[in-house]
Amino acid sequence: MLEKVRSRQRGISFIGLVFVGGILAMTGVVLAQVFPTYMEYQSVTKAVNKAAAEGATVADVRTVFDKAAAVDDIKTISGRDLDVTKEADKVVVSFDYKREIHLFGPAYLTLKYAGRSK
Repeated sequence: MLEKVRSRQRGISFIGLVFVGGILAMTGVVLAQVFPTYMEYQSVTKAVNKAAAEGATVADVRTVFDKAAAVDDIKTISGRDLDVTKEADKVVVSFDYKREIHLFGPAYLTLKYAGRSK
């Protein structure tokens, strides 16, 4: 009778639990490193939109962006890295940059961010 009870029991073994916990922990560590880069991307997008709205010349756009970058603590990209163009009498600012996150040993996670003003 004891044999029947054990054969009907279901669940995860301790080794399975450790394995799933390890996978979740590694995923959490990677996400914890990716989240700040995404937040910085959001700040860059906000600063680019502000620079496009307030700047009339290329120098003005870069200056406005650099001031906004100083306030928002943006260190990945600067005003000289922006591409400033004019489309239909409207200033359009675009950007692209890469961020590398060291995972382990020779492995890196490369994130490519790109955007343009509205």
